[in-house]
Amino acid sequence: MKRIRSQIYLLLLLLSTFTSCKKYLDVNENPNSATEVSPNLVLPQALVYTASTLGVSFHDYGSWQAGYFANAGGFGGWGATITYDYTTGSFTGLWSSTYDNLEDYEYILTTTDNNDTLAYFNAVARIMKAFNFQLLVDEYNDVPYSEALKGEGGLTPAYDNAKDIYASLANQLDQAVATINNAKFPNALGTADVVFGGNMTSWKKFANTLKLKLWIRAFGEGVFTGTPTFTNDGFLTDDALVNPGYAKQAGQQNPLWNTYHSSATGAQAGSGRSRIPSYWIVTFYDGTKLEDFGRGDVIFRGFKNGVYPPRNQLGNTTSSAQAAPSDNTSWYTEAVNYANSTNSVGVLKGPSQGQPLILGAESYLLQAEAVLKGLIPGNAKTLFEQGITASFNYLYKGVDGKLATGYNPVTAAADYLAINSASKLANFDLAVTDEEKLEAIITQKYIAFNMIDGREAWAEFRRTGYPRISNALPLNQYATFVSTVSSATTTDKLPGRILYPTNEFQLNPEFVPDGITVFGSYVFWDRRN
Repeated sequence: MKRIRSQIYLLLLLLSTFTSCKKYLDVNENPNSATEVSPNLVLPQALVYTASTLGVSFHDYGSWQAGYFANAGGFGGWGATITYDYTTGSFTGLWSSTYDNLEDYEYILTTTDNNDTLAYFNAVARIMKAFNFQLLVDEYNDVPYSEALKGEGGLTPAYDNAKDIYASLANQLDQAVATINNAKFPNALGTADVVFGGNMTSWKKFANTLKLKLWIRAFGEGVFTGTPTFTNDGFLTDDALVNPGYAKQAGQQNPLWNTYHSSATGAQAGSGRSRIPSYWIVTFYDGTKLEDFGRGDVIFRGFKNGVYPPRNQLGNTTSSAQAAPSDNTSWYTEAVNYANSTNSVGVLKGPSQGQPLILGAESYLLQAEAVLKGLIPGNAKTLFEQGITASFNYLYKGVDGKLATGYNPVTAAADYLAINSASKLANFDLAVTDEEKLEAIITQKYIAFNMIDGREAWAEFRRTGYPRISNALPLNQYATFVSTVSSATTTDKLPGRILYPTNEFQLNPEFVPDGITVFGSYVFWDRRN
């Protein structure tokens, strides 16, 4: 693990460099002469870095796996992206960026421990530490945890059991909420909180929601016993968004927009043209599986006019592979011209849009599953339908975070349920068994995550097997998102996991787990174990 280091002059550039991978806690030239930095300055930078890593690296990785993306025609060199034959050099940024970010939160925890005036900073850092460690466990299973983030004293940390980490993370969230509740002389977070603006009730809801996710993902795996407890604050009812003041300026744009749409000067983003929707994902909107023009219109470019976006099946590199539009991405934006594409609805709202950490739709659908499993009281159908409405609510908000004129998520959700009343994926009453209800819940979560959180969709597919795919040969582009050139030896022709990065084998060979393979190793909660 890298040591916590700092360089004080970069603090003045915080808001103009928050999307950079080079962070001010990591560049001190003299590690023996640490410079203390106020948590008030570290916290916003750490939260923005989490948003950037989640919204770009994790989302992009997960979107390939979960079937949102397909390779566009006119591009080559796809390699392991379409074969799944990953190496220790694949997706290494997920590991390095997350641990890099965790050092920031650990720094805050260390400098605010037993400090009553900084209790809120301590609590938020603890919550976000749990958030980031779950990201790591969900991709790598066992990871350095108890011996990690200790600077020079922990350069070769042992790996902790993934189940033990999950249990500890739930306890960490409880501790964070208790810290908020018991704070005697707390220093308000103020502008340092670029998520909730210092609203600590919202942070408790965030912690409760994250804890519920831990319980659901580990359900039946022997990690937790009994039923979970939560504070009366409840769970998230709206989207948890990071926004430090994203703007249409170099280095300050929302990471999703900057990656998939355009730069501050209006130059097309390469990722926005090389990645196009799969035939598979469009079937959840065009009536093949479900009809959803209310959301399809604000996700896919051209869909609003009844023209489907360019599509492909992952792995197809023949002349039949469609190319992205020459003047835009395949994703919906209000204006055609790149330089003027701002202030829209959908997934690419504009360069100043907030970046989601947890969607309100995810919170409601987690609760629906929790009711189904007997973990919390409530009405699963009501929560299920609230999750669908919340998905429309996020997509129908403009770049300013407010509902756009002419868009009504409540009416749109009701119309969606009515149009799809014959499908048990939308009509909860038709889902008779618990397994059918789970399929409906996860399928709706999958739809809500489209082009927003591919990582979470991929995790839920590995856990549940939903939405259901058919891998009967020859592969049908409308029935599966599996690559046509998959190298996987697994039954479902999909990878089990990604590998630990090369640096771990070079710098920490004593502890990095042996025998891990792409096609035969799984995270502990994976249904394929």
